[in-house]
Amino acid sequence: MKIRKAELEDLNIIVDIFRNAINEMNNNNIDQWDEVYPTSEILKEDILKKEMYVGIKEDAIVSVLVVNNEYDEQYKNGDWKYDDENFVVVHRLCVKPIYQNKKIGQATMLMIEELLKKEEIESIRLDAFSLNPYALKMYEALGYQKVGETNWRKGLFYLLEKKL
Repeated sequence: MKIRKAELEDLNIIVDIFRNAINEMNNNNIDQWDEVYPTSEILKEDILKKEMYVGIKEDAIVSVLVVNNEYDEQYKNGDWKYDDENFVVVHRLCVKPIYQNKKIGQATMLMIEELLKKEEIESIRLDAFSLNPYALKMYEALGYQKVGETNWRKGLFYLLEKKL
């Protein structure tokens, strides 16, 4: 598997991955994403800002995530342990459903972590939906620590952090 920046030509594939993942989450009673978030416009903007990465396996896009310095005001609820100056935030990690439960999300995160270490980023912050046991298990296995909680439209989210 490899990782690269998403390109505008990838948008339709990426939108399909999210749409199919949302259907799969709904089938598993994980009401995390919907038609309100994330929209194709948000995903397109991620690409245009050059903040979206895609995981590639067998010449196909199998995962997507966004890395930037943007975060919701609710992140103030976190008891962040590492430098406020040298971190990034991961958003919208999504794995194509036929590749789920095959450690693709974990591999994607490990690759982005290696890339960020080379850029001398100190830590990663993110939020995870409290009712998504698959994501929570993966982040725990990767060494992310819970530093707080917040509530958004869909319910309780955990604020997580990892030192690189």
